[in-house]
Amino acid sequence: MRTIEFFIPLKSPPTVTYQEKRVTARYGKPQYYETQEQRTVRKLYEAYLAAHKPEAPLDGPIRLITKWIFPGSEEQHGTYKTTKPDTDNMIKMFKDCMTRCGYWHDDAQVASEITEKFYGHYTGIYVKVEALS
Repeated sequence: MRTIEFFIPLKSPPTVTYQEKRVTARYGKPQYYETQEQRTVRKLYEAYLAAHKPEAPLDGPIRLITKWIFPGSEEQHGTYKTTKPDTDNMIKMFKDCMTRCGYWHDDAQVASEITEKFYGHYTGIYVKVEALS
């Protein structure tokens, strides 16, 4: 089994998600676009992820574990974060950036996914990618 594991240190994980994309109409058809803040976060993710990408994209089923650690008060340290953003919204942009960086061929390969968010002293994103076959 192949495993990639690393930590992305950040003051606070980004709370911008793909669900915040904007829409405009062009020639009567909807056109979706990223905001400047979304582009900035995507570039940040891709810069950190590029440093840890595998030599070749992983094949077969993959397990992705991410732990998003946010700053909080001393009392909150180690407790789960139950406010926005939602984990499913947070992970979408991150997985798309991992696909662009070449971790796998298609994010549909992620057959097992664990995404947690909580408060801690060391803030950022812990990432573990495991090839399951």
